[in-house]
Amino acid sequence: MRLILSPGILSLILGYTMSQFYRAFLAVLTPTLSAEIGAGPADLALSSGLWYISFAAMQLPVGWALDKFGPRLTVSTLLALGGGGGAALFSLATAPWHLHVAMVMLGIGCAPVMVGSYFIFARTLPATAMSTAGGAVVGIGSLGNMLGAAPLVWLIGEIGWRPTMIGLAVVTLMVAATIFAFVTDPAKLASDQPKSSLRGLLKVRELRFILPLLGVTYAASACIRGLWAGPYLTEVFGASDNLIGWVTLGMGIAMVTANLSVGRVVRLFGSDKRTSIANTLLLVGVLTSLWLFPGTSLTLSAILLVMVCISDSSYSLIMAHGRAFIPQHLVGRGITFLNMVSIAGVGVMQFISRPVYLAASANHAPAAAYSYIFLFFLIPLIIGLVFYFFSPEDGHV
Repeated sequence: MRLILSPGILSLILGYTMSQFYRAFLAVLTPTLSAEIGAGPADLALSSGLWYISFAAMQLPVGWALDKFGPRLTVSTLLALGGGGGAALFSLATAPWHLHVAMVMLGIGCAPVMVGSYFIFARTLPATAMSTAGGAVVGIGSLGNMLGAAPLVWLIGEIGWRPTMIGLAVVTLMVAATIFAFVTDPAKLASDQPKSSLRGLLKVRELRFILPLLGVTYAASACIRGLWAGPYLTEVFGASDNLIGWVTLGMGIAMVTANLSVGRVVRLFGSDKRTSIANTLLLVGVLTSLWLFPGTSLTLSAILLVMVCISDSSYSLIMAHGRAFIPQHLVGRGITFLNMVSIAGVGVMQFISRPVYLAASANHAPAAAYSYIFLFFLIPLIIGLVFYFFSPEDGHV
């Protein structure tokens, strides 16, 4: 806990808060962007997917940069250029494709923030402490999801969405400067350590049954919270911006609570693997309910959407599970590779969800169309869970 409360880690948590905000804020902007620049749900699905794809594409270069330059320079530089620049460009958008470019920049800027803190943890903490430390960072950083809900709706109502984005660009630059000022890079490995390479990482056989679930587990909460919750509540129940803001705020609170509690829950279940299985089974049940009862009532749907995000701690759990099998000299590339698999899964599923929505909405009423969206996230989750049952225990007790 002392490490997490250090100025360097706290500054990285601020950066991760911005990352969580930027991956989620489109949900509450759906009506505004549709009215002002003609960006509908399908356009925003593409924009959100591009954020995740650019974020994932940067993971291997970020892993190399973390090993060579350390998290201080890597994170602060990319966050300033991509994050600050992307937010500024977003504020100037007059067409949907402008949003696409801005979200690509934001994805690049946010790419190193989380793995920067994980890199420091992996070099300075025992593997058994990773889920607790990572859960704390994700939990606190998930406040960005909450800021991207009702508070964002209020701010946009007060000053407009363009001035809001300009202000966010300034804040992002300030956070990047704070990271540069306070982060201390961990000591470099001794020269006699084996050479780090992606080929060496791919030889870690224990990861093969972990990666399928890692690639899909975060997609449900990220995509539904970050994009589909807003259009779903609007088109099926006629929800207002304010109501969408409050529901997504509840989803953000669920993310924070779940991740901050992950250490205690792991101690209860006995390992990261068993806790991940319990989390995933809960999410399977919730998505099944949304699939079968998408238009029953606004109250039921709001509760189920919040419950989707209770399972959000699976990300930090499976990351910690995978980290337990990565040799020390492969930590930089290993952590970023695991993160790449997770985020790429979100991006791919976000892209595919767009044609699923278009096809379903062309042939079905809104409630039935969104049931296909929830089924789309449910099926890969079940497949990933089947693989994960065969993964080795991490030994975390």
